[in-house]
Amino acid sequence: MQKNYRRCISCRKVAPKESFWRIVRVYPSRQVQLDRGMGRSAYICPQASCLTAACQKNRLGRALKAPIPDRIYESLWERLATVSGREDI
Repeated sequence: MQKNYRRCISCRKVAPKESFWRIVRVYPSRQVQLDRGMGRSAYICPQASCLTAACQKNRLGRALKAPIPDRIYESLWERLATVSGREDI
């Protein structure tokens, strides 16, 4: 069976969707959350450079067509620190 491929909103890299983090604007409440939910989705690489570009250029907001709460970015930075094993990011 063919794998599902997705594209990072920051670096535009194409890879299997398991290698990305998923951010979802849930329908119909328009809430933004991580990983689960049904609605409009955006994918981002678990790398500091991609997350920095997404924050600075509002790429998540444009991809999801919704304002992104600061807590979402904070959660992504915490997750990145956990994945990379560093707390100084």
